Amino acid sequence: MASKKIIVIGSGFAGLSAASLLAKQGHKVTLLEKNDQTGGRARIWKSNGFTFDMGPSWYWMPEVFENFFKIFGYQVSDFYKLNRLDPAYRIYFTNNEQMDIPADMAALKHEFEIREKGSGAQLEAFLKDAEYKYKTAMGSYVNKLSDSFTEFLTPELIFKSFQLNLFSSLRKSVRKRFKNPLLVSLLEFPVLFLGSTPDNTPSLYSMMNYADLVQGTWYPDGGMVQIARAFSKIAELQGVEILLNKEVTRIETLAGKVSKVWVGSECFDADIVVAGSDYHFTEQTLLKPEDRVYTEAYWEKRTMSPSSLLYYVGLNKKIEGLLHHNLFFDEDFEAHAIQIYKQPQWPTKPLFYLSVVSKTDITSAPEGSENLFFLIPLAPGLEDSESLREEYFNTMCLRLEHKIGFDIRPFIEVKRSYAMKDFENDYHSYKGNAYGLANTLMQTAFLKPKIKSKKIKNLFYTGQLTVPGPGVPPSIISGEIVANEIQELIKNNKL
Repeated sequence: MASKKIIVIGSGFAGLSAASLLAKQGHKVTLLEKNDQTGGRARIWKSNGFTFDMGPSWYWMPEVFENFFKIFGYQVSDFYKLNRLDPAYRIYFTNNEQMDIPADMAALKHEFEIREKGSGAQLEAFLKDAEYKYKTAMGSYVNKLSDSFTEFLTPELIFKSFQLNLFSSLRKSVRKRFKNPLLVSLLEFPVLFLGSTPDNTPSLYSMMNYADLVQGTWYPDGGMVQIARAFSKIAELQGVEILLNKEVTRIETLAGKVSKVWVGSECFDADIVVAGSDYHFTEQTLLKPEDRVYTEAYWEKRTMSPSSLLYYVGLNKKIEGLLHHNLFFDEDFEAHAIQIYKQPQWPTKPLFYLSVVSKTDITSAPEGSENLFFLIPLAPGLEDSESLREEYFNTMCLRLEHKIGFDIRPFIEVKRSYAMKDFENDYHSYKGNAYGLANTLMQTAFLKPKIKSKKIKNLFYTGQLTVPGPGVPPSIISGEIVANEIQELIKNNKL
């Protein structure tokens, strides 16, 4: 089989995954990365002895990482040590109550039971159903190309689709079993941060509760950047040429095929191109109008996942009362969700997430210091200004002080904000979104933007704006899907 010259644009997890697999298959792969580090959003920022993971901070679905490494003859432990967090995280609720989420299932059922009689047994049944959805989705759905709905018209998949309650919402799935508002918030929270409102998210995504509460929350020694470094190392070991600070400015086509990729005045010949860059940006900016499959109006109608207001904060003092992961649900969950998805605006009383990485990783901060990562999910495409960022930072600090009795602001040594404008500048992210497309029913599987261009024969897409969806594990799988499809087309002389 002839070796192809393949250009991969973007070194996020999808791009690194695709590049590694294509190189392993014998192709000459060059990966062009806009920024000065690989990993896409999983970069780091260092200042005054602090090291901040800039993007992903939750490690779920560990088998996806393990399975990827196995393809190349490695295992996770060859690159980094994983630790299961116990408690996984802490939630602060509206009534001054807090709840730690233990790794042990018996202990978790007890936490449920003391808040709602009979909910321990209901949790067990709910998670059994979620496990079925998880294993079915991972086994039969997420690895599909999703180029057409006909891929899902086998008797087996039609039967499984009914079993998965695809046309029911996560909200119904949760609330038919649980009444306690704290427990409901716990089970609905993953979709708020990663995709949509619970009433607009298919019941299928209770699979994320299985990933969360059964498989657990993990952390790699040295931070999430260790994953990006491991993926980059694997790519290099396969022979991928990784070029940093190479922002693609144009994709040249001829007679329905990509012929060249341009970085300013520098030209790269290509037999095949895989765009791990933002799908909207790639189509609307890098391609000629006649080569675009989707219009600007199409993208405008998509429901995007949230953007985020992030703060990287270094304190020159240790603080008590917080875990590695902390969720502040001390304001109304529903109101914030509405202000992200239904009435887009800066939230009146936002929920927020706070990670104190230095509780687990002493290398992330100087001795006697703390490394803090704040996140407020926001509607994409909002006005973004320094004054708004500072206003919301002070709001979070006051809420934190109310919960732990400590004002962090006098002890801040390092502080950096990151929001919509930064996502757009650094990743060309559409409307400054942080995670890709929302996981709504009408944006699932074959209803997402396609991996294969319908107009350019040798142009493919991968990442969080196509299948299977947002998040690190789905991005890894997206790279696998596109690499396997390319190899199949080459094998059948269609590329």
